[in-house]
Amino acid sequence: MIQPTRVKALNSRPMARGAYVLCWMQASVRGEYNHALEYAIQEANDLRQPVVAYFGLTEDFPEANARHYHFLVEGLREARSALERRGITLVIRKELPPGGAMELARDASLVVVDRGYLPIQKDWREQVAQAVECPVIQVESDVVVPIEEASPKEEYSAATLRPKIHRRLDDYLRPLEESEPAVDSLGLEFESLDIADVSQVLSALDIDQTVRRVPGLTGGTAEAKRRLEEFISNKLDHYNELRNDPTKDYLSGLSPYLHFGQISPLYMALQVMALDSPGKEAYLEELIIRRELSMNFVHYNARFRSLEGLPEWCRKTLMEHESDPREYLYGLEEFESADTHDPYWNAAQKEMVLTGKMHGYMRMYWGKKILEWSESPSEAMRIALCLNNKYELDGRDPNGFTGVAWCLGKHDRPWGERTVFGKIRYMSANGLRRKFDADGYVRKVESLVGASQDSGP
Repeated sequence: MIQPTRVKALNSRPMARGAYVLCWMQASVRGEYNHALEYAIQEANDLRQPVVAYFGLTEDFPEANARHYHFLVEGLREARSALERRGITLVIRKELPPGGAMELARDASLVVVDRGYLPIQKDWREQVAQAVECPVIQVESDVVVPIEEASPKEEYSAATLRPKIHRRLDDYLRPLEESEPAVDSLGLEFESLDIADVSQVLSALDIDQTVRRVPGLTGGTAEAKRRLEEFISNKLDHYNELRNDPTKDYLSGLSPYLHFGQISPLYMALQVMALDSPGKEAYLEELIIRRELSMNFVHYNARFRSLEGLPEWCRKTLMEHESDPREYLYGLEEFESADTHDPYWNAAQKEMVLTGKMHGYMRMYWGKKILEWSESPSEAMRIALCLNNKYELDGRDPNGFTGVAWCLGKHDRPWGERTVFGKIRYMSANGLRRKFDADGYVRKVESLVGASQDSGP
């Protein structure tokens, strides 16, 4: 049974006399542990109709490039196979998602759609809800506690959201029961994009092809679950003590899979909750509290991409120090090419460009130094978002937008005042060296760079 608080009607249309239930799978791109999919199956079984799934592969998603699309299409290909094993056909159209959803909805009894928190995702769902003649039902599947159930407003920090989520966890940390479709849709014929050859699909898309895929990294639910199992078996016990050391590999590496909806955060949380591990609480804090704090931010604050989205004290202190002299000053091109005076910052940038990710602790340092070495706070935010969204596989995501905003004070408190930063928390190279072997981190990244160069394009 899907909790009613995960379900929201986006229009008030009556049930149509259609041929199937359409599951518009745009954010939760997986064939298992998917509340939206299960809701669609339950409704279809009540109607004795099949389920047809749909994904719109747009070339126009803001800031997405070939790196992101490669990972996405790999996961999409696996989701198609998983759905077919459950008797559900997945229709993939190369177009703006609302267009395909509207067309397929003409023959649907109702449309069930997953939930996204960015403005473009909200706009897509609103367009379809207003245009079609059948009900459009949104089912939230990519958070543990639904956003409005956790809080009806933007939260100041993790400290204010944490107790609100903890009060609701028992209601939502429950396994999702899966049902099989009573009627399959595999015999229905639809025009659909062939995605068997990922490289061929990408070459036919009019997208930025300059950022290449991450070698050796595969998208999809099976790989996400394999990584989760490896993390639980080999890393979770030491997560609390070693997660902030970028010379070690004690992170789960699952943020890209969460971003593309290829694994359920509820599934992940339940797997970890079942264990007696010293790292359990620290990991659940990141997976649930911190991650869902970022959804809270972008959902309730329309200005999350700009300084106007920061608390008043942040804006005030940054503006008071905007004209402070900078010891170093760099522009986007120098930052992007890792051409600064700081070997630790350069290593972090290279790690991101090469691997599509950056260690979480270095990501904080990286953002803080962009603030310190840019001509203004607004320029720093622009540069950080540009680079994060271009190279990170989990970029263009509430977590990414929130992480950049955190570097400028969001979800933090005022600290001692200093040049450029004002009362914003400061981080230094000396601080890195005190916490871990920072020079060892540089050597680690340089070895990755060398291996990449040896392997060729």
